[in-house]
Amino acid sequence: MNSRKITVVGAGNVGAATAHLAALENLGEIVLIDIVEGIAKGKALDLSEAGPVSGYDVKITGTTDWSVTAGSDIVIITSGLPRKPGMSRDDLLAKNTEIVKSVSEQIVKHCPDAYIIVVCNPLDAMVYATSKVTGFAKNKIMGMAGELDRARFCYFVASELGVSSLNVQAILMGGHGDDMVPLPRYSSVNGAPLTELIDPARLDGIIERTRKGGIEVVNLLGYSAYYAPAAGAVKMAKAILQDSKSLICCCAYCDSEYSAGGYFVGVPAILGNGGVEKIVTLDLNESEAALFKTSLDHVKSLTEKIDSLF
Repeated sequence: MNSRKITVVGAGNVGAATAHLAALENLGEIVLIDIVEGIAKGKALDLSEAGPVSGYDVKITGTTDWSVTAGSDIVIITSGLPRKPGMSRDDLLAKNTEIVKSVSEQIVKHCPDAYIIVVCNPLDAMVYATSKVTGFAKNKIMGMAGELDRARFCYFVASELGVSSLNVQAILMGGHGDDMVPLPRYSSVNGAPLTELIDPARLDGIIERTRKGGIEVVNLLGYSAYYAPAAGAVKMAKAILQDSKSLICCCAYCDSEYSAGGYFVGVPAILGNGGVEKIVTLDLNESEAALFKTSLDHVKSLTEKIDSLF
């Protein structure tokens, strides 16, 4: 029996999908917690009953009681208001800051040794809020966004070229928003440079679709995506729990790296049992560096708003 313990905060679409994928990976005991009575217990029971069919045998507990989360190795925060049509991620700032602050206080009390993966929006700002409240070491707090954006980029590229998305390797940087920075120069299809495979104008269109990938789903569903964000969060948790030293695009704390000056922002990073173990610093050209600065400046403006809410 795996002795690891993962708490998923929020039993909505993202939280339930995260718990399901974590169970399929047999990452360890799972606690699904939500403030709404019955929702976490019901989904935990449903997930447990799916185990004999899906081939996993992990303990899954649904609760409203934070004491049940004690001893968690990882806490994944999915709670927060989802986007709806016509909303930007930034529109969620005030309410989700309030939610993340409350959750972070409970994590400090019950899971002081946990690594934290934040999923709710606006992502980079919520990672900052989590760090501000918990005071945890910076390597223990990170945000799931880069992996989601990277996956969307890979899928769109694969669709354009008619190849398997598993053959596409890509890097994205910057904040999780409309000014994120896909890097075609550092992306390829089984080693073949992307810039040699797709016409520049068409590639620009794919980049723009990637930047708008979240709202595309929102406009179709009427609410935020959940399968792909959950998959990204579980990939990050797996890298930490299994110490895989995986290079994953995620929101991580950068100081001298990329001249960020002490902000959480999307970068390629190595994840292992030390959490964010290394920020991978790429040699950005002038255009890439300018795009990253624009995105970072947006992140900085959101963190300043966070400070005004405390």
